[in-house]
Amino acid sequence: MGFADVFRTEWPRLVATLMRDVGDLAIAEDAAQDAFVEASTRWPLDGIPDRPGAWLVTTGRRKAIDQIRRMRRFEDRLPALAADPSTAESGRTASSYADVDREQALDDQLALLVGCCHPALASEAQVALTLRIVAGLSTPQIARAFLVSEETMTRRLTRAKTKIRAANIPFDPPDMDTLAERTGAVCEVISSIFTEGHASATDTALIRGDLCEEAIWLAELLSRLVPTDPEVAGLHALLLLTDARRPSRLDSHGGPILLADQDRSLWDQPMIARGLAELARAHSFHRGGAFQFQAAIAALHATAPTFEATDWPAVLRLYDVLLQRQPSALVALNRAIAIDRVHGPAAAVVALDAILVADDLTGDVDDYVYFHTARSDVLARLGRLDDAFAALRRAIECSTNESERSFLRRRRQDLNEVVDLRRPR
Repeated sequence: MGFADVFRTEWPRLVATLMRDVGDLAIAEDAAQDAFVEASTRWPLDGIPDRPGAWLVTTGRRKAIDQIRRMRRFEDRLPALAADPSTAESGRTASSYADVDREQALDDQLALLVGCCHPALASEAQVALTLRIVAGLSTPQIARAFLVSEETMTRRLTRAKTKIRAANIPFDPPDMDTLAERTGAVCEVISSIFTEGHASATDTALIRGDLCEEAIWLAELLSRLVPTDPEVAGLHALLLLTDARRPSRLDSHGGPILLADQDRSLWDQPMIARGLAELARAHSFHRGGAFQFQAAIAALHATAPTFEATDWPAVLRLYDVLLQRQPSALVALNRAIAIDRVHGPAAAVVALDAILVADDLTGDVDDYVYFHTARSDVLARLGRLDDAFAALRRAIECSTNESERSFLRRRRQDLNEVVDLRRPR
């Protein structure tokens, strides 16, 4: 196991353990970071310990004690921290860290993840904290991910930690009621991270694989921590099945390749198999949810031998059910695309136009690039080329990604040539 593997495995465990020991998120994070810094200098010389987790906890507790001593205002915590580990109230010794009761270790990590998604924190703070505290990304990495300066992200994280301290936001293992209330928010945070990676609205690259991988890892972690929640399993399945198509989604210029044109031989079959297994586990609980339905749709795409051979009627049925449970403009858009495949472009354009005037849907697609690209496509196939060109022009106006805009401009040029050919001379 290399240093990077140890970091990925042990970081959330270490922060969670130190958070429970010291009761302060900033101290726990700093101590964990200092422990890994020391490991990065000593392990190349001494070798990685047989039980790296135990070494890191010992070092992290020492770093925390040093920091608390410097701060002086936490002296009441020193006796418990400085006590002989063999007699500490927690019953956990540094050398026996690897043998800590599994349920307690999982509880600590779950408390960390749920605490980062407390409703008192703004959604952007929840995402940033989760990436920093749970996934272990550095502040510069998170800043680059969301295209803000390091100073801006530092302030954002600092404000969030200050809010945690001022509001006394707990990082205790959640009871069943709290867990039931908060799991959905945690899933949404992970989904938001993946969405930004899958189709970046901010970075010059359309796909941010690093964010996709962090989101999948967080979903896997949450799935281990909450193994009986079907929506958590559904989210994990959805991310796996969607990201399996990543190798075929961009051309040599970094522009998008539409699903119909993707080389399916490039799809990650082992990842698809993992996603299908996780989806089957979600279904075994017999409690449907939005992420499960989305994962089921992703499974139909991932297992179809060709775009044309996709079971589009089944896709449409799933979107019908999903729209009843989640009446959003985005779901209605995806349903309209399925209508196109089943009933043709005339029915699809009716469904698309209906979204703009619907008053029972959440969200607004008027500024959503993919709504206008979908509408342009069906209008072009109906022969309404001027309208198709106008829709594509609107899509370019809505796009915030340069790679995507370049792709859309090429499509506009192709369509413009067709429009010119059709004009009376």
